[in-house]
Amino acid sequence: MKELRILQKLRAGDSLGLEALMDAYTSYVSAIVWNILRGALSPEDAEEVVSDVFLAAWNQAADLKPGHVKGWLGAVARNKAKRKLRDCQSALSLEDDILDIPGPDSAADEAERMDERRRVQEAVDSLPERDREIFLRHYYYAQTVREISAAMGVNEATVKTRLRRGRLKLKETLTKGGFSHEAEDFRLA
Repeated sequence: MKELRILQKLRAGDSLGLEALMDAYTSYVSAIVWNILRGALSPEDAEEVVSDVFLAAWNQAADLKPGHVKGWLGAVARNKAKRKLRDCQSALSLEDDILDIPGPDSAADEAERMDERRRVQEAVDSLPERDREIFLRHYYYAQTVREISAAMGVNEATVKTRLRRGRLKLKETLTKGGFSHEAEDFRLA
């Protein structure tokens, strides 16, 4: 079904229009949502976000314009996925599986990687609470400086300064702990 026809059906309240829209764009919307959530939430949460995107399309069918539907859906998917992350992660914490440091598969290497992960987590945890929140929002939750600024009520320059300070503190902490060659590989730019 062509996009114009889909939009006509949506605007008329015909559920076949919504089905056609979902058939055409579910994989696109799902890819955006999963890219943002990156496994941080359950598959059910991701499916809920995807459903919310199409519900928004249904409710705002009058706003959809032929030739711009894909872009509109993409923008709504990004916004809803980011909002879901923020809502579900009220207490920002660094989980064990976030920092996956690659290496050989031997048991000794696995133990070393676990130790490295622990040290990186401790380094992040050693940041002052406000700096740690900014750091995690940016590097783990993929929020932009502008989004962090708006969410936390601080100006963008302050966010950038705290991110830089956090990177320097991590580098210093990891280098002091005998982690110097890995710290060079652990780029946080």
